Amino acid sequence: MSENNFNRPEDNFQSEQNTQSSFSYNYAGSNPEPSFGYNEPPKKKKHVFRKVVAFAVCAGIISAGSIQAYRYIDQNDVLDGFFSKSASSEQADDDNSKDDSSASASAVSTKGEEKSWLQLAARSDGLTIPEAVDKVMPAVVGISSEFTTTGGNSATGWFFGQQQTQTQPATATGTGIIMTTDGYIITNAHVINDTEYGYGLASSVSVLLSDKTEYDATIKGYDVDTDIAVLKVDATGLTAAEFGSSDDLQVGELVIAIGNPLGFELFGSVTCGIVSALNREITINDKSMSLIQTDAAINSGNSGGPLVNSYGQVIGINSAKMSSTYSTSGSASIEGLGFAIPMTQAQTIIDDLINYGYVTGRPQIGISVSDVDEYTAALYNMPIGVYVRSITPNGAADQAGIQAGDIIIGVNGEAISTSEELNKKKDEHNAGDTITLNISRNGIDMDVRVTLQEVTQGDQIFGDNEAVQN
Repeated sequence: MSENNFNRPEDNFQSEQNTQSSFSYNYAGSNPEPSFGYNEPPKKKKHVFRKVVAFAVCAGIISAGSIQAYRYIDQNDVLDGFFSKSASSEQADDDNSKDDSSASASAVSTKGEEKSWLQLAARSDGLTIPEAVDKVMPAVVGISSEFTTTGGNSATGWFFGQQQTQTQPATATGTGIIMTTDGYIITNAHVINDTEYGYGLASSVSVLLSDKTEYDATIKGYDVDTDIAVLKVDATGLTAAEFGSSDDLQVGELVIAIGNPLGFELFGSVTCGIVSALNREITINDKSMSLIQTDAAINSGNSGGPLVNSYGQVIGINSAKMSSTYSTSGSASIEGLGFAIPMTQAQTIIDDLINYGYVTGRPQIGISVSDVDEYTAALYNMPIGVYVRSITPNGAADQAGIQAGDIIIGVNGEAISTSEELNKKKDEHNAGDTITLNISRNGIDMDVRVTLQEVTQGDQIFGDNEAVQN
């Protein structure tokens, strides 16, 4: 509202002054102004005493009449009831006015107590955001992974007719959660095992606590499919996080994300938002995952950090965000699309990683593959399907007679065309189950029965990633 819409006291005063100067007030029948050349007649004498006596007589008559009228009304029930009702009506109006004022004050008070979206999203018996952060912050750590890659250097060595190799170090940072007081720490598998750029498993990992204490860590186990890893540091008396059930989450509920975006300079950054969706099926690096979607800001470096509810309990492990280049044009700006691994889903994986170093019962075929799309199929006169590039020695496929160059076109009689579809069919079974692969070999279709083997720790640590996937 603009200032011009308010009436200031000084403006009202000025308006009244102007009104008085513009208009003059005269009694009715007042004498006109005198005319020039006219002599005013002499004034008559005033009879003051007579006027005073007449006024006193009139006052006495009025007083006596009032007393008689009151006595008459008091003796007349009809008139007495009428005037009593009028008085009661006036009193009721006064009471109603007071009630209206009270209701108005109550409405103002209620309006003053309106809750923010943070209060509405939080659970009624939950902690405040600062309380929840204080509770979990000591259990948030920084993860630093050192990678070593070896490659050829074309800039040197050619003078002597040979290419020299160089070893180049690389460092990646992420976030972790202290799970136990004796040093077990949870993070994402991709923080310590790089598959996107081909660095592979980290050669060394260190952990930075919130009090700036640093420890060397060992990798107890990791699982690429669920993007979960467990580390261990040689320490006791650490502050462990409290874990809650992600099954109790509701869409629209308040959640808090804590992590180290863009490195340790922003250690322990806190963002908050709501649960945008539950059981969101997304595919990351050809892996289908069921995740919690949130609009709390999650950036590079937040990976492995906690997603916290109103009680200060960890209910998710922050894992991914939608990239701004998600659209085909690459021009769309993507914000508020973060994803976390549900804690209830992660518990079984974490237990297996601690106890066995790998996820038990996970099936594998023992092959490395690539997809044959329509273009490739037409170019090489091949069927659409999954091309077998290599076989793991003594693996499930090797024992069943699958050969490199075979094209898998179906599983148990159902057609497939991609490795993602092959993995989904495989993951519907457990290690030890037998499935039928429908393959094409040199233009001839045939069925091969394969008994699935279990993915073990050796398959992951020694880099048989394709065997893990297929």
